[in-house]
Amino acid sequence: MSVNITIRNAFKKFGDNVIIPNLNLDVRSGEFFTLLGPSGCGKTTLLRMIAGFNTIDGGEFYFDDRLINDLNPAKRNIGMVFQSYAIFPHMTVRKNVEFGLTNKNMPKAEIRSKAERFMELMQIKELADRMPTQLSGGQQQRVALARALCIEPDVLLMDEPLSNLDAKLRIEMRTVIKHIQQTVGITTIYVTHDQEEAMAISDRIAVMNKGEIQHIGTPKSIYQRPANTFVATFIGRSNILEGELVMKGDVPVVRYENYEAPVPNVRKEYKKGQKVIISVRPEELSISREANGGFKATIQNSVFLGLNTHYFMRLPNGLQMESVHESTLDSIIEPGTEVFVTFNTEKINLFTADGTTNILEGVENDALASSESAPAAKRLAVG
Repeated sequence: MSVNITIRNAFKKFGDNVIIPNLNLDVRSGEFFTLLGPSGCGKTTLLRMIAGFNTIDGGEFYFDDRLINDLNPAKRNIGMVFQSYAIFPHMTVRKNVEFGLTNKNMPKAEIRSKAERFMELMQIKELADRMPTQLSGGQQQRVALARALCIEPDVLLMDEPLSNLDAKLRIEMRTVIKHIQQTVGITTIYVTHDQEEAMAISDRIAVMNKGEIQHIGTPKSIYQRPANTFVATFIGRSNILEGELVMKGDVPVVRYENYEAPVPNVRKEYKKGQKVIISVRPEELSISREANGGFKATIQNSVFLGLNTHYFMRLPNGLQMESVHESTLDSIIEPGTEVFVTFNTEKINLFTADGTTNILEGVENDALASSESAPAAKRLAVG
C-alpha cells in the first residue's frame, strides 16, 4: 500500500545550527519524488526525519492521516536504500533479501515466495546463493533494493543510492529503479545532488537550498521555467546577464547592451520598465559571424562533441558565455573571431533584479501550493 506524505512547518537544528527553518511538502501516493540540491542543503536530514532516524524538532509529519512524529521507525513501514548498500556481508543474497520478512516472523513458505518474487523482479535470482563479496556494485545495489521492497513498505526512501557506482552503471541502475518503482507503484522519496539523475527518474522534483524548497515541479517545468535564479543555475547550465525590460507600446522588450528582442509572455503585473536578470541556456543562444542586430562577443574556445559543438565566448565587459550548436559540415569558428549573439526569446527566462521571481508566464511551482495550504504560523518563503 502506498501513502501520501504530508509535511507541515518542519523544523530541524543541530546545536545552534538551523538546518531546516520551516518546510512544507506534499508527496502524492505512488509518485517518484526527488529531493535535489547541493551538499548541505538539508535533503538527507529531511529524508532521515521521514524515516525516523533524526528527531523532528518542530512541525508535523503525516503518512496519509497518521501523524508519525513520535512513531518508532520500525513501525513506519518504510523501506530504506542507502548510499553504501548496507547489505550484510555474512549472508547470502537470499538471506539478505529475506531479512526483513524473517524479522516479522512470517511463515517460511511465504518468506521464500516473496523473496523469490523480488529477486526475480530485480533480476538477481541466479545470484541467490552468492555472498556479497562475489557481487559487483550494481548487483549489490539490486540486492539492497530487493530487500527494501520485499517487506512491501508504504514508503521507499533512497539516499544517494547510485553515487558509489561508475557512470555507466549509474545510468543502468536509474533505469532499473524507475522501472521497479513504476511496477510496484510505491511512494518513493529519492535524494540526490545529481541533476541529470533527478531529471531522468522523477515524476516531480523539489529543488532545495539552505533548508528551503525553492521549486517543486516536473523535470520539464523546472528546466524550462525555473522559479528563481538559484533553480535556473542549479538545474542544467545557464548564462546569467543583467538586462532591462522596456515597454514598446504594449509589447515588453528585453534589452541587453544594444540588442533588443520582444518577449510577449511577460506576466501582466510585470509589464513595466525595470531591471531584470536574463537567464539563457547555452542551447537558447544563436551566434553569427555576420552583424545581425545582436550583441558582440569573441570566441575564446570550442569543443566538438560530435552531435553538438560548444562555444565559449567572452563579452566586451569580461563576462563569459557558453553556447551549444548542432555541429555542421562547415568549419568550426576559430578562437579570436568576433561574433554577434541573439536569444531564442521563447525559451529564455527573465527574473526580477534580485533573482527571486520569474516574471514570465508558465511557471508551475507546487511549493507555493504547499506553502499556502500550510497552517498560518510561519509559511515557506519561495522565490
